[in-house]
Amino acid sequence: MDAFDEAVSDDLDQYRIGFEGADHDLTLRFDHLLGPSFCGRRTLFGVIPRRRSARSNLHGVDWHSYDAALFDLDGVLTPTVDVHMRAWRQLFSDFLAKRGIDQPYVESDYFDYIDGKPRYDGVRAFLASRGVQLADGEPSDSPNVETICGLGNRKNEFFGALLREEGVRPYAGSVRLLDHLAERGTKVAVVTSSRNARAVLDAADLRPRFGVIVDGNVAAEQGLRGKPSPDTFISAASQLGVPVERAVVFEDAVSGVEAGHEGGFGLVVGVDRGVGAQRLTESGADVVVADLAELAS
Repeated sequence: MDAFDEAVSDDLDQYRIGFEGADHDLTLRFDHLLGPSFCGRRTLFGVIPRRRSARSNLHGVDWHSYDAALFDLDGVLTPTVDVHMRAWRQLFSDFLAKRGIDQPYVESDYFDYIDGKPRYDGVRAFLASRGVQLADGEPSDSPNVETICGLGNRKNEFFGALLREEGVRPYAGSVRLLDHLAERGTKVAVVTSSRNARAVLDAADLRPRFGVIVDGNVAAEQGLRGKPSPDTFISAASQLGVPVERAVVFEDAVSGVEAGHEGGFGLVVGVDRGVGAQRLTESGADVVVADLAELAS
């Protein structure tokens, strides 16, 4: 067994990733790497399903190796990604139609330009994809003003209206993992680009679980760069009193996974709610799961 094989074997043992039965449907993929790559003795590997249900065979994390869990909010703890996606679609469909731009807003635009980024950065990135430039404006801009901030504020109004009308319930698997971590005494925090984090956590009845919340408002107040910079995750770990190498990052967005990887966190877990396991792995996820219940053991 050469050094590369030994390292892979080491990682499989360290993270207790197992496969049930000889005829499993999980495959370790290394072909997206230019060569063997090691980061702090962690082999970069991905769990790529051949069938939708294959990842149910993935076993959990060795929680004795970690003291804190840092959770993104939308798409990780709560299914509010769908609400955000509808709010963005409403914003940009109207905007493009009024401007006579033929290339419509489509679902993939959310994942390519918006997902995981601070709101105004998402507006700016999407408009750039359509060759549109607007003045930045100010965060206090009216939602009716056509500036980057004005459009971002208009999207937030759409999101707030949907949240009030429909409410939100957390993912059952995420609650199960939170319960498991509470029993273990693992520290937890929410790290999100959203400025609506507290409203969403209140609506989902999750806010009492989190003493540390680093959201878009905190980032702006403290001058922290948004994802894919690791600043907000590092801030949360610091507030919990846990070094980054003893903290696990949970993210469903490419920019968030990149932030966790860039920050040197002990483990980066990609939660595949639509981005795709391979893309999350290529962005730096050490493990990819479909539901956090898979790690509650």
